[in-house]
Amino acid sequence: MPEESLNNIISVDITAALNDSGTTKVTVWAQDDPQDLAKPRGKQDWQLEPHSIWYPRTSGIWQTVWVEPVGVTYIDHIRWTPDFERWEIGCYAALAGNAPAAGVQMKMKLTVGDRVLANDIYEVFNGEINRRISLSDPGIDDYRNELLWSPEKPTIINAVVELYHNGQLLDKVISYTAMRTVSIQRDRFMLNGRPYYLRLVLDQGYWPDSLMTAPDDLALRRDVELAKAMGFNGVRKHQKIEDPRFLYWADVLGLLVWEEMPSAYRFSVKAVERMTHEWTEVIKRDANHPCIVAWVPFNESWGVPNLVETQAHRNYVLAMYHLTKTLDPTRPVIGNDGWESTDTDILAIHDYDTNPQHLAHRYGPEVKLSDLFNRQRPGGRILTLDNYPHQGQPVMLTEFGGIAYAPEDQPDANKAWGYERCWNLSELEIKYTALLESVNNIDMFSGFCYTQFTDTFQEANGLLYSDRTPKIPLETIRAATLSGGLCTPTSC
Repeated sequence: MPEESLNNIISVDITAALNDSGTTKVTVWAQDDPQDLAKPRGKQDWQLEPHSIWYPRTSGIWQTVWVEPVGVTYIDHIRWTPDFERWEIGCYAALAGNAPAAGVQMKMKLTVGDRVLANDIYEVFNGEINRRISLSDPGIDDYRNELLWSPEKPTIINAVVELYHNGQLLDKVISYTAMRTVSIQRDRFMLNGRPYYLRLVLDQGYWPDSLMTAPDDLALRRDVELAKAMGFNGVRKHQKIEDPRFLYWADVLGLLVWEEMPSAYRFSVKAVERMTHEWTEVIKRDANHPCIVAWVPFNESWGVPNLVETQAHRNYVLAMYHLTKTLDPTRPVIGNDGWESTDTDILAIHDYDTNPQHLAHRYGPEVKLSDLFNRQRPGGRILTLDNYPHQGQPVMLTEFGGIAYAPEDQPDANKAWGYERCWNLSELEIKYTALLESVNNIDMFSGFCYTQFTDTFQEANGLLYSDRTPKIPLETIRAATLSGGLCTPTSC
């Protein structure tokens, strides 16, 4: 049987101490059919050898798996919801196991450094609590700014949650949250009630030797530090649900994240069922991270190739947009990033024209929005579907650039891929600087996302090599990223 048609099965033995009397052996396994195009797979190639913009397959378990002992009654899930307008932290906590009918209490202590923000005790009924923790607020911006989370000042609120029954400690959870709110106000993205210009970089989250698995925790931290050092205030994690440790470092160090669902490539009932289930689990797992400021269920109509002609495809995109808004009403949702938009909170455009003058002309001040959405077709696709006109949402250029550096004397130079090619690093610096200056000065845009963070296998269009070495000095990249006009005091 050809290798590419085989199911890949991984078996891992895990030994964990579950009680005082001994241990148990747990077998973890995964079954992966490379030819199944109806499963969420992101950029993993269905062919044996990666081609075009697709990468080597990752089979099995590529994020941390663990087994932990729990008591008869324990805290199963916590959801934090900051409310900037009311100056409150919402908390939903659910118990699991055999919860006693009465006498159960939950204690919550919130702190920032040595400062105690709240130290409350709540009665638990029916195995859950849903409370709003009011914080002391004199309504003065200088005071509020001490507590607000942003990329420039990522203040973390530490939380200790303890579960008691008749005074006996049953469980204890160490957690954290942040006072941070994101929203859309007319044509601008808002962070903590103020317009905030987004400078994102497209991040595939791959490593040369370990594919989607980071070499170690420090590598994840370093990626966050590098993005910030290059002048970006966020990343669009492309076609990958990232390791929670990356999100942790983005929370702690201050980096915005657009979280995007890996796409299936075929539309079918099975594909819909899989995505609905997995996307729901993604939001549940990651919604507590203050770094996440947008959800992206679809990219470039992947998995819904006939949006223009087929009502079922449109219904699917609409359903996922509204499901996401229902599961998390606190963040913007981009229905279909790139083109062919239906309902969406941000109108995201992908345009890989690397001529700065072309972009300035196409999206410049003389362009009417009605003409843009009726006539312009980057990638040969209409930007908005019929009956879904632009309604004043922010417009962002969420994929552009893709300038490859691949000199002919490099190994596999003939396989290098990019939307434009440079033959020396001076040329790359000049092209990146000119392109970013043009995009930064386009009033229509309230943010952008440059392609891309690192070289990724045959894609040679990263600002960094795949080992995270900068192609040009970080300070040079940073100056170009921040060049030009539109920004606010906090986002620059």
